[in-house]
This record gives sequence, structure tokens and C-alpha cells, in this order.
Amino acid sequence: MEPADEPQLEVGVGPWAGEHPVDDRLDPELLEHGDRRNVVDGYRYWRMDAIVADLESRRHPFHVAIENWQHDLNIGSIVRTANAFTASAVHIVGKRRWNRRGAMVTDRYQRIEHHESVDALVVWARDAGLRIVAVDNTAGSVPVDAAPLPERCVLLFGQEGPGLTDAAIAVADAHVAIRQFGSTRSINAAAAAAIVMHEWVRVHRPR
Repeated sequence: MEPADEPQLEVGVGPWAGEHPVDDRLDPELLEHGDRRNVVDGYRYWRMDAIVADLESRRHPFHVAIENWQHDLNIGSIVRTANAFTASAVHIVGKRRWNRRGAMVTDRYQRIEHHESVDALVVWARDAGLRIVAVDNTAGSVPVDAAPLPERCVLLFGQEGPGLTDAAIAVADAHVAIRQFGSTRSINAAAAAAIVMHEWVRVHRPR
């Protein structure tokens, strides 16, 4: 078969069969026409604000921060992963605008904050009682799987290519890196963020 002739799998569910249930969380339009959104089955037919409210009630106590001095295209993917692991919030440090394409609309469900500078992020983190964990393969960093991440923390990531700035490295309370065994110096920033977030979940939410 040619690619254009291949059957397309439908995402989600069609219209609700039978009498519509009475539940304030449900969206009458979705019940009527079906729900083709990229959400887990437990949220089918739910209104978006109801989904956000439920996520807010059970977010994990880690935050994700990304330096954004060069409009890093990975930020959208990192937001999507943060949503998957129910991070408390994603913090964009530097330029306010970021490429949302990789987020696949998960930014509608994920709390996102902005800080003009690393110093501003530090002030916020200290006030919130959060430790800052720099994620980069810099001198002195320890393997993330060998040094348990703090439960209440900010996982701070740099940009694709240059990594974290000297200012970000200097203010961090801890420095971790991902074990690598190949020829390349670093891995993709979005992939690194996914690995470290999963490591937090593995340590603090094993079940």
C-alpha cells in the first residue's frame, strides 16, 4: 500500500452512546460530537478546565526550568514531558516567547511561569523553599541515578548546544548529569529532561 492509502487510526472516542451522564466535569459538546483530543482515557469528555483542576490537585513537588536565550526549539517537548509527569510548573528563564509546536497543546494543561533572569528564578526558588538542581555534564556533576534528587526541587536545564550558562551553574545547589557511553558529548536537551524527570519519579513515586 502507498502511505496515502494506509488506513488512518482514529484517536479518542466518538459521541457518547445513550443518555448523557450528569457530571459538571463533562463537556456537552464533546459528549455530543466525540472527544478526539490527546488525553488519557480517564479524562475523556472532560472540560479542559476540569482536567486542569484535577491535575493541580495532584501535581508533584518538582519544577522544571529552562534557560531560553536563543528560542530553543526543545522547550515545547520539555513542556509536554513535564505535563506527562505532572510537574508543579515549567519556568521559562530569559526570553518570554518560546516555540509551542513541540508541546502538542499540553501547554493548555501545564502551569507555565516566566522569569526575566536566573537571579529572578533563584529569588523565587529560595522563597518557595526549593533546591535548584543544575542538569548538565559539567565538571563536578554527579550521575543523576547515583545521587537521589531532592523531592522539592527545580530541575534546571540549559539550551541545546551551549547548555547551562555560567550564571545558572553558579547558583545551583546540586549538579547532576546523565551517564553516556558513546562518542557524542551530549544528548538532546528534551531527551535529557525526560530522563531526569523520570528519575525523579522513579525515586519519589515508585508506585
